[in-house]
Amino acid sequence: MLCATGRLLAARAATTLSAPPKSRGSAFRCRRRELHFPEHPELLFCDSSAGWLTRPSVPPGRRAVLRRGRMPPAMGGGLAGPEPRPRRGRSASQAARAAGTEAAARSPKRPARGSWRFEAVGRWVPLALVTLLSFATRFHRLEEPRHICWDETHFGKMGSYYINRTFFFDVHPPLGKFCAFLGSWLVPFAYLTVLDLSRSLPAALLTAALLTFDTGCLTLSQYILLDPILMFFIMAAMLSMVKYNSCADRPFSAPWWFWLSLTGISLAGALGVKFVGLFIILQVGLNTIADLWHLFGDLSISLMTVGKHLTARILCLIVLPLALYTAIFAVHITVLNKSGPGDGFFSSAFQARLSGNNLHNASIPEHLAYGSVITVKNLKMAIGYLHSHPHLYPEGVGARQQQVTTYLHKDYNNLWIIKKHNTDSDPLDPSSPVEFVRHGDIIRLEHKQTSRNLHSHYHEAPLTRKHYQVTGYGINGTGDSNDFWRIEVVNRKFGNRIKVLRSRFRLIHLVTGCVLGSSGKVLPKWGWEQLEVTCTPYLKETLNSIWNVEDHINPKLPNISLEVLQPSFPEILLESHMVMIRGNNGLKPKDNEFTSKPWHWPINYQGLRFSGANDTDFRVYLLGNPVVWWLNLLSIAVYLLSGSIIAVAMQRGVQLPAEVEGLSQVLLRGGGQVLLGWMLHYFPFFLMGRVLYFHHYFPAMLFSSMLTGILWDTLLRLCAWRLAKGIHVVGILSLLLGTAYSFYLFHPLAYGMVGPLAQDPESPMAGLRWLESWDF
Repeated sequence: MLCATGRLLAARAATTLSAPPKSRGSAFRCRRRELHFPEHPELLFCDSSAGWLTRPSVPPGRRAVLRRGRMPPAMGGGLAGPEPRPRRGRSASQAARAAGTEAAARSPKRPARGSWRFEAVGRWVPLALVTLLSFATRFHRLEEPRHICWDETHFGKMGSYYINRTFFFDVHPPLGKFCAFLGSWLVPFAYLTVLDLSRSLPAALLTAALLTFDTGCLTLSQYILLDPILMFFIMAAMLSMVKYNSCADRPFSAPWWFWLSLTGISLAGALGVKFVGLFIILQVGLNTIADLWHLFGDLSISLMTVGKHLTARILCLIVLPLALYTAIFAVHITVLNKSGPGDGFFSSAFQARLSGNNLHNASIPEHLAYGSVITVKNLKMAIGYLHSHPHLYPEGVGARQQQVTTYLHKDYNNLWIIKKHNTDSDPLDPSSPVEFVRHGDIIRLEHKQTSRNLHSHYHEAPLTRKHYQVTGYGINGTGDSNDFWRIEVVNRKFGNRIKVLRSRFRLIHLVTGCVLGSSGKVLPKWGWEQLEVTCTPYLKETLNSIWNVEDHINPKLPNISLEVLQPSFPEILLESHMVMIRGNNGLKPKDNEFTSKPWHWPINYQGLRFSGANDTDFRVYLLGNPVVWWLNLLSIAVYLLSGSIIAVAMQRGVQLPAEVEGLSQVLLRGGGQVLLGWMLHYFPFFLMGRVLYFHHYFPAMLFSSMLTGILWDTLLRLCAWRLAKGIHVVGILSLLLGTAYSFYLFHPLAYGMVGPLAQDPESPMAGLRWLESWDF
């Protein structure tokens, strides 16, 4: 079909005039690009958003350059191929002989109606087939297994929380919980992206085959996970960016605005699913900077026009994504207004807005006063409340005094009475005046249930070296000077009152100068597996050492509704992101779960067990198709080598044939775009301190597959030009058939296996265990 289409287009190209045809409206205009391929020297490609083959509008000052076959500066990163050269017109009789139809009797400015329809069919049929095949492979055996697999336990439960409007906490932004089964669109998106970058149908088909027949992408797309949704928005942003780059010769037209706006919408979606969406934002940002820099250097464009370009990109690529991202959180916060398992991760003020929480609609005194009964909560996620109980530290663990810990749950042993350091008088005596606690005051905290004071000394903490032990000491509130603490409110002046829920403070031990905090370490059974409290001599301000007052009881003070202390939406948004970032950094692997390192991923070193572990279980194993992944890895190496050679040759002014120059520009520009995407989505993981899994590589794998399609199509065309014309067709078909056959071999990994493990010689998968690290 490609050859037939080429012959038809070549025949029609003979009727091209030297002047561009009149426009039929901006929606019908497109840029013609001529790539002089060996098999089809006159093969033309048109932007898929238009139906007419016309001449591009070229500034007069550039025509001499174009006639010599040189590339002008790119108008955007997505420009992938040489600019068109003006061609000499032919007579009507020559056109009639070339076409062999009555087209010569028509105006040469307009293609024949039948041929236009044929082009449309040839353009849409491959896309439809690619899309249908993608959906067919993703929805095949979708109902199996009939049990929850891997992180479906986590994300599936979130759906029920939304239905019940129950608040929960997740380390990712909220958009991904609204979507499902978007992984099937990855293949057509990648197909369209490569088609626009390379103007080559074989390159686009090869890319589509690599992703369709990859068992890893298929496995991720069949489960309730965030990764296929994230990749959907990443690919949508990439496709939209490439499309608006291709409209660079028609700025501010309807298609240009559409693709630019869709890029911004896709960026908001990517970031709204996972923070990994920041990588595609960085890629679009770099493309935009390069684009604006080129426009600024084009002296034929006025500074007013450059300012309009800048304003358009600010509106569509910054303001629009931020507005949508904020709106996603607004919906998330509005819907989830009931108390749930996520309460404890957030501040007390945040919890006061959740229906069902003990702070919701509560009335307590606003400012802290001496004699108040309070609970003190640590600001770090999952630390809990300052707590004590009658049990003592065991022999050999510091001083044998009463234990002080932190506890995640509400409990009477969390209650403390705040008193002055230098008097034993009862501050709740009706005859005594109310005295408020202020920033910089020296106080005592007496445990309400045991009447022992919060105490520290130079004995070493139970678990954390170089930290001091914290205990409960004294009898009926009478102790010594080691019970004195100075209260310091963060970012406040001396003398300021301390507000319930909102004021954040530190407790500085007066004798040793250390700061009260929690290490977050779990005590042994003698400490009831609660968390260690220490007094750290390191005065650096960290969340471990910052506290706030949550519950507050004082009969001498008037109560206020906590509604007036609830945080505003910007404060909620900021707190949510801080909690998510801390949660991401604190993630730990689950039991019997395989973590991995970034260098494992491109070589497909180790998979991830989704379901089942024994030969009687229904097993699903997340592993990339090794033929696809190793071909992608080889392609990256070959591209770096060949691209470097071509770039050096062109920089040195080596005269390349027109055919080679055109293909080289496709390789450098189109391949460079997707190589940058691969690098941005892969190398940052080497800098991350959090636990990492194999599935984190899949966004980068999308870009490496697109690079493979562009690279091998270009190299095979160069070989066909130099050696034999059939090499290109044979090479592309071999890659397509090899990829499909490898999928036939490895498809049980995605669709499920039952029977002996691959380690068993009698297993049907034994011969496919090519690496010892594969555990299926």
